[in-house]
Amino acid sequence: MGATDTSTVTLTWVICFLLKNPLILEKVKEEINTHIGEERFINESDMNKLVYLQAVVKETLRLYPPGPLSAPREFTQDCMLGGYHIKKGTRLITNLWKIQTDPTIWLDPLKFKPERFLTTHRDVDVKGQNFELLPFGSGRRICPGISFGLNMIHLTLANFLHSFEIFNKPNEGIDMSEALGMTNEKATPLEILVKPRLSSEYYESM
Repeated sequence: MGATDTSTVTLTWVICFLLKNPLILEKVKEEINTHIGEERFINESDMNKLVYLQAVVKETLRLYPPGPLSAPREFTQDCMLGGYHIKKGTRLITNLWKIQTDPTIWLDPLKFKPERFLTTHRDVDVKGQNFELLPFGSGRRICPGISFGLNMIHLTLANFLHSFEIFNKPNEGIDMSEALGMTNEKATPLEILVKPRLSSEYYESM
């Protein structure tokens, strides 16, 4: 249930970013056309080929993590952290968004630049080993749905962009404001125009 909710939220933000950045959208479609073509469905085994699409998802998770604040953690013993004495039983809530937009780590931290994950941050992953990017958390309490969520997002996004052209509604911009809640939802519903981009035979076989 949690992975379904957060996957939907992430896919919504990805589509927002792609519509706001048409050149990036064209790069994603070009990658899909190059590696998949127009005659068959996209399978999970194709995902390793779609490196730019994966970079787009990473950059979206960096700027709009599904949960911008981590789940609470409790100290099991007294310790020193960053020069501060922390008592046993103290609870910590980490601001993931702040970490992921730290200007000392990320150049132009508030700009949507998927290419950073193919160049300067190509070795940075979202699986809890790189502490500058923690949309799923880290350690023993990392999100248990991480594999399911990433597979769901990548495969759904790839098939959606492979099957349909997407457009913004005429004379309307994309509102990127967020709503207050358990997940990082969009404040206003995303309404877009969609049309088929492949032959009718493709959709008849779906």
